[in-house]
Formats: sequence, structure tokens, C-alpha cells
Amino acid sequence: MHTTIGIVAHVDSGKTTFSEQLLYHTNAIKKRGRVDHQDAFLDNHAIERQRGITIFAEQGRIDYNGQVYTLIDTPGHIDFAPEMERAVHVMDAAIVIVSAVDGIEGHTETVWHLLREHHVPTFIFINKIDREGADVDAVMGAIKKDLSPNALLYNIGIDTTVKEWLAERDEQLMEKYFIDDLTEDDCTAKLKQMIHQEQAFVCMSGSALKDEGVLEFFETVAKLTETTFDANGSFEGKVYKIRHDNQQRLTFMKALSGVLKVRDEFTFGETAEKVTEIRLYNGNSFTTVQQVQAGDIFAVKGLTTPIIGDVIGANEANPAQFEMVPTLQAKVMYEGELHIKELHRIFREIEAEEPSLRVVWNEKFQEISVHVMGTIQLEVLTELVKDRFGIDVQFGKPQILYKETIAAPTVGYGHFEPLKHYAEVHLKMEPNTRGAGNTFSNECHTDDLTVGYQRLIEKHLFERDHHGLLTGFPVTDIHFTLLTGRAHNKHTEGGDFREASFRALRQGLEQVGNVLLEPYYRFKLKASNDHIGRMMSDIQQASGTFEAPILTEDTVTLYGRAPVATFMDYSTQFAAYTNGKGALTLQFDGYDVCHNSEDIIEQIGYNKNADPEYSSSSIFCAKGKGYSVPWHEAKDAMHCEVQEIE
Repeated sequence: MHTTIGIVAHVDSGKTTFSEQLLYHTNAIKKRGRVDHQDAFLDNHAIERQRGITIFAEQGRIDYNGQVYTLIDTPGHIDFAPEMERAVHVMDAAIVIVSAVDGIEGHTETVWHLLREHHVPTFIFINKIDREGADVDAVMGAIKKDLSPNALLYNIGIDTTVKEWLAERDEQLMEKYFIDDLTEDDCTAKLKQMIHQEQAFVCMSGSALKDEGVLEFFETVAKLTETTFDANGSFEGKVYKIRHDNQQRLTFMKALSGVLKVRDEFTFGETAEKVTEIRLYNGNSFTTVQQVQAGDIFAVKGLTTPIIGDVIGANEANPAQFEMVPTLQAKVMYEGELHIKELHRIFREIEAEEPSLRVVWNEKFQEISVHVMGTIQLEVLTELVKDRFGIDVQFGKPQILYKETIAAPTVGYGHFEPLKHYAEVHLKMEPNTRGAGNTFSNECHTDDLTVGYQRLIEKHLFERDHHGLLTGFPVTDIHFTLLTGRAHNKHTEGGDFREASFRALRQGLEQVGNVLLEPYYRFKLKASNDHIGRMMSDIQQASGTFEAPILTEDTVTLYGRAPVATFMDYSTQFAAYTNGKGALTLQFDGYDVCHNSEDIIEQIGYNKNADPEYSSSSIFCAKGKGYSVPWHEAKDAMHCEVQEIE
């Protein structure tokens, strides 16, 4: 039996200290490390030890009471949230660490949302009860209000409180309770079931630093967690991490079913690759094994094609979707002797390990840019490139990553027919719910286009980001419907539908109002009552909005949302006027209409008619020569019957 448990929390909640104590008590490590002593077992990268924060999700392996557990310590800083999110995809259970002093913070809520979305049974450890200002009852109140009303403060063992709590939620247990026939086994079985169904969230308290309550908490987690895997089915494994060891790629995954052996072979498209080594990691050290089975977390050598989120061995490619997306872009500044293309290769290697980094190459200017979550991530990237490759790079000032969408439905028409080529695409485009991204449906009849060509059009629509007309940033929140199209028996080639699809998309954008979107934060500001006026004024000046203030005798709390552009540097200002006593938490809250669209469009200066990758015109053929038809005349020139928007 193998269980993977993730440790997640807001930064500085004591997550890594908790992991160290647990690994020590279960004999996985011989000596306890500490973050402030720069010797934490799972923070084994020099950059992590130097900064005192977890950056990479690393695993420890525990053999305890005949069971095997993999413990994954995840980053708590918002800049490294994508690393945490990828680990969530392979967790069988999660432990959320909450500070008894600071309570529920921004990143805690982000983590909670992800765990609920992926249905990971979750336990809560209220840490730092030894610290001045610790208030377990207040934190429990916040947990029930902000996370789940089904949180249960649990003392070791099934006591009267637990029995009453369970009886209130189950009629059969209630009957047994009234006749004093409710056994501990009844309660344990019911609690296990409710935890698995996310109807109960067991909370316990202690101090990781003082080693109070950690082992008792883990024993409770172990007792109340159930995992089952199909060891007999065909092998499937989910890739959640990629690393490089002496230039050799390590693909980390979790076995979802079946057995994997050294020398097993997999086919990715046209490429066949063989597993040459299997490693079980405990921190930085590992042992090699000949096989692993369902439930195991491990790394393999020999596979170079799969990317993070892929399920290896599955019949259909169904890569995972990730929510934690960067909101900033920064240009790589380099003045060394290395060729820029070689530097690009190095950044692509790092991108394989951190897909949200999204390395962008500008051929025209021979420049590299990266997408990032925040400025701390850029500082770490600078150190990482220096440490690993011996190269000094800097980054330009981060710029906001904007997006664009459409304001109304339309139909886009694209035709591509230079000599001996032919493809036509009619594409209905409708505004999607904000945050839904681009989606697709198909109303095209096979009499008009073969299934193969229809799938090709869909593939081209999703193979890359498509430039909007206002700034050239990607379009999003559009539902595409393939209405019809046409191919030529003799002259249609694969790339023709790519051209026709892109032209149809662009022609559709030309016909309707386009909307510029920018990323927003959801914020929580808490400070002394004295600062309420300043706080409200600052939010309004930042083009933000807030809900009715929550006032106590001494403090005010404001919840609201504001553009990343105006609020990303506010923490410094807020700390200054509250003398460091205020609390500010930020969560990424999706994209919405840009607060200063005209200024941004003018500042970026994108020329939609000079984009080398896109054209809204169509190409037709007459007398053996291709000619261009501008977008506003293209509809009337189409060969297929056109459909009007109702």
C-alpha cells in the first residue's frame, strides 16, 4: 500500500519544519534540519537554503507501520504556486498547515480551492501554538468560515465531541448514539468515509518547531486515509515533475495503475522510447529499482518526449490543465559571448521543468522573454542560470501579460487558394464566460469536410496562442464553432487548413468589437482602524473595488479585487504606512476588462496590418494566379454557402 501526502501552506506557516519533524520521527532522516539553519532535508537546493523558502516540490519517502508514504513538501510563496499545483495532481491526501497566529492567508485559500477542485482528502494542522498571539479557537472559526463548515477539531482518538459531531450528520449513528451503542469502530469507519468524500476535514493543533503534536497528527492522518490502486491493469503514469541530472532528463511520475519495469517501451507519436532506469527518491538521494507499481512515486530515465501533465500509457492524450498562470513577462538581458540561440536552448531546458515559465522567442529582434508569476521568481531564475550553467543573465522590468476577447458573436471566413493549394473555413465565434478560455464545438457535416480535416482545423485553433487586433496579446474566452469548410480532392495539403483557419479567426476579429483584458488580484487588507481612510483611498486610486469593511474594536479588514498592474507593488507602500503591522494577502483572480485600455493600446503600439504571422485577408485563385481579397470583402467571395448570425 502506497500513499502520497502533500504538505501545503502559505509561506512561513512552518510547512518545511513540520516535514522535517515527520521524516525524523518515521526514521526517514537521521537528523532534523531547520530552515533558519539552512540544513532542511527537503530544501536541498542551495538557492532554497540561502533564501529560507521552499521553491521546488521535493519528496521524502517514509516506511511506517508496514505502509509506504511519499511526502511532498511544496512551495508556499505565490511566485512558485505552479510548482505546488502540479504536485496536487498526484496527491492521495493533503496536509494544510495553518499558523495559529496568522490564521487563513491568501495562499491558503488558493491551495484549498485547488485541493477541492481535484478532490484531494485534506487534513489541517494548526501550527505555532507555542507562539505569542496563537489562538486555536479563532483559527478554527476562520477555517469553518473561509474554508469549510465541515472542519472538525479532533483530539487524539474518538471522544464524545467526535461522536456527537458524527451523529449529527448520520441518522443511523444518531440512533446508536442515543442508546449508547456507538462504537469507536463505527465512528472511525464513518469518519474515513466522510474524509474521502470531502465531507469532513480533521483539524489538530501543535508546534512543529517544538515538536508538539506532529507524530500524533500523522498517525491520525494514516489511520483515517484510504488509498486503493489497480495493480493488475495496464500501466498508466502521470508526469508531474521534470528535472535534469548531469544533462540527463529525469521524468518524475506517479503510477496510477499497473506495473512499470526497466526496459518497458512507450510510443509517443512517431517516437519510441525505452525506460532505462527507475529511481525512488528520498530528498536528494535515491535507490534504483527494477520495477514499480500502482501508487508509487518515482523518476525514470530514457523518456524525453512526455511533458508535465501527460499520462503515459493512456490510450488518449489528455494533458492536465493548470490554473496557476503567470501574469508578467520579462525580457532576458544577456551580454556574454554565448550565442543567443544556445541561451534560448538553455531556457527551453528550464521551461521543461517549469512549464509556466513559457519561454518566448522573438525571431525579428533575436530576443528571449519569459512568463513569470512575480519578481522573486526572476531573482531565483537569475541565480539558477548562474548556478547550473555558469551564465550571468539579468531581466528587464516585468510587463503585464494582457489578453483580448470579443464583445459580440460573429462568423469568421478564411479562404486559402494560391496556385495548387485549397482550403476554406467558416468559423462561428462567440464570447465565452470570463475565465473559460477558448473552447470548440463542431457543426460541420462530413459531406462538406472529412472528419480528418475537421480535426485538423480544431488542432490548428489550439496549437498556439493567437494574436488579438488591439495589442497582439493572445485572444481568450472565445467559443469557436466550425460551421463548414471545403477541401480540394487534388490540391489540398495539410498546411492549407492552417492558413484558412488562422485567416478565418482573424477575419472574425475584424468584424466585431475587441476587448482588452488584464489580470486581477483578489486581496485582503487588514490593519489598525486608524488606516481605514488611507486603505480605501489607495484601492480606489488603484482602480480596485472592495466590499463593506469588516470592523472590530481595533482593526479593519477589506476584501476586494484590483488590477495586478496597479497593485503588484502595493505591499511595500502598505507595510510602510502600517509600520509593518498590516497584513496584505493577494490571490490571482483571473482576467477582466482592462482599467486603462486606451493607454495600454497606445503604449504597446501594435500594428494589426503589419503582423508577419497573421492576415485577415483571404487568398483566391483566378487564371492560374493567386490574389488577395481584403477581410471586408471576403465573405461575399466564399465558395461555401455562408450562414448569418441569428
